[in-house]
Amino acid sequence: KGNTLKASPPVFFPFLPFPLAAKSFPYKRTPFFQIPPNSSKPHSQNLSLSLKTMALSNNLTAVLNFIAFLCSVPIVASGIWLASQPDNECIHFVRWPVVLLGLLVLVVSLTGFVGAYWYKETLLAFYLCCMAILIALLLTLLVFAFVVTRPDGGYAVPGRGYREYRIEGFSSWLQGHIVDSKNWGAIRACLAESDVCSRLTRSYLTADQFFAGHISPLQQRLQSGCCKPPTVCGYSYVSPTTWLNPANPTGDPDCYNWSNEPNQLCYNCNSCRAGLLGNLRKEWRKASTFLIVAAVVLIFVYVVACCAFKNAQTEDLFRRYKQGWA
Repeated sequence: KGNTLKASPPVFFPFLPFPLAAKSFPYKRTPFFQIPPNSSKPHSQNLSLSLKTMALSNNLTAVLNFIAFLCSVPIVASGIWLASQPDNECIHFVRWPVVLLGLLVLVVSLTGFVGAYWYKETLLAFYLCCMAILIALLLTLLVFAFVVTRPDGGYAVPGRGYREYRIEGFSSWLQGHIVDSKNWGAIRACLAESDVCSRLTRSYLTADQFFAGHISPLQQRLQSGCCKPPTVCGYSYVSPTTWLNPANPTGDPDCYNWSNEPNQLCYNCNSCRAGLLGNLRKEWRKASTFLIVAAVVLIFVYVVACCAFKNAQTEDLFRRYKQGWA
């Protein structure tokens, strides 16, 4: 018995996943992330720290999702403002895309908040995927709106406080999809039923007031093109919607399209189409300011949320390794 050899204690090598003994090679596999026996930090403290870090990442993701939820408010508000404008009531094509996009951002943000607060990985993954798609759609909408509304067909009229508009000055996409002959019939009938032009007769009593005025700040482009004949025609002023005796009827093709009938006026004029596009361009430019700010905040929130979600997954993986589950 005294000559019996005793097995040497196992020796740990940092590059091997199992302990190596001097006289034996045990095949029992131990966790790769095994804490050395002489570690100064207990295993329970490491596990507690990992759980706290993961909880902090989840809380950060929940806060970021709440910020994304707040960002959906100006998007929805901008869409409602665009849809409520008198001219957009006649253009159904551009009324609701922004509102729908804002509502989708709101729903997805709430989904991400619920997933982060209760740590539902499926909801968080769904949130990250859908939010990436919505941000891409918002950026696409902003770039598209900027490109098609960049040209401005307005020009100054000598001796007048308002501007007039030529349809040739606007983008071909707006001309072909908004005020083309296929859509203009319904738009024209809608404008004739509105009070866009009747407001002028209540606002201006004399010719001097009308010529020096800026017409309506929100509808001046529409009123300038649809409610009066082009200045180049040389019509004599009677009232904002009544003009007689053109001095230069060949100065513009719209000179022959003018009528003093309240349901006709210049609704068949190209200047009316141009005024509608000018009004639409100005409104979209105003709404784009809020949409750009919302897009920048959403991108920042999304990037930070991705980092927090990745960090939470990493901490969860480390926790599983430390507990010997993997």
